[in-house]
Amino acid sequence: MNRFQRAAGAVVGSAVGDALGGPFEFGPVGAFSARFPTPGAGREMCGGGGWDPGEATDDTQMAVLVAESLLDRGGLDLPDIFDRFQRWAAADPKDIGLQTEDVLTNGMSWGLAAAIHFQVNQRAAGNGSLMRASTSAVYFAPAGSEATMDAARRIAALTHGDRAAWEGTALFHELIRVTLEGTDPVTALPGILGLVHPDHRGRYGTVLAPDWHPDQATEFNGAVWPCLGSAVWALRTTDSFEDAIRAAIDLGGDTDTVAAVTGGLAGAYYGLDAIPARWTRPLHVPLPGFDGRVLHLADLLHLADRLGGGR
Repeated sequence: MNRFQRAAGAVVGSAVGDALGGPFEFGPVGAFSARFPTPGAGREMCGGGGWDPGEATDDTQMAVLVAESLLDRGGLDLPDIFDRFQRWAAADPKDIGLQTEDVLTNGMSWGLAAAIHFQVNQRAAGNGSLMRASTSAVYFAPAGSEATMDAARRIAALTHGDRAAWEGTALFHELIRVTLEGTDPVTALPGILGLVHPDHRGRYGTVLAPDWHPDQATEFNGAVWPCLGSAVWALRTTDSFEDAIRAAIDLGGDTDTVAAVTGGLAGAYYGLDAIPARWTRPLHVPLPGFDGRVLHLADLLHLADRLGGGR
């Protein structure tokens, strides 16, 4: 499988998981399979809960903003990413995380907003930085392990002051990097865990262990640890892109983000061609605050190609 297949799989797969999971957010366990009991039967891009069929949520919208900043600025420009986030947040998107909204609208500068939020609230380990990381993971993968994990931490810190969120995003970046190189990410996990900050290594080691199940999570899967753990579990315990996404959404809870993270990993692993066309055809990504722009599959493929090196 060529690298573009994997890079496009990561970007499109994350968006597909997001759009499929959005209508089931905060619903019960097993809701997706209860509604669509026969895999491959179609109509799973159903919309609902305020989302149109195939409409991506804030997860993918923010991932696109990160991607376009990286490409327009020729690399990591943190103030520029933050400015784009603020412009988007001010345009009243359909969904935005409470913590992310506070950081982006509290009037503080890009270098202080998340840190001050964390100092005041002492809680900032949500999955909001992990959810948007598919595009940056593809962009920084050629730079190597240390560089991609460092970039992940720095982008995460724009909105999340808790290092737990930084480390989860860095883990995801590195998992995508090794997968793009053709390595099985599950097999690579023990070595990747050794790159996590020592203060957080144990907790991630628990949720990424081979015998861990999402039922064992000690937090709601809107937290970064069980979100990433659930995505790896979905990849580990299934044998196709479609089955991994179904497993992720059937966990209930924060279904759009768990499925977006799962879709990024599974898309990189199985490749673009493994993503059902019935899921990619209706896919679209509105960008509130950016002149009514809406990205479709062809736009995401072009973005993935540029992120992967065809800039």
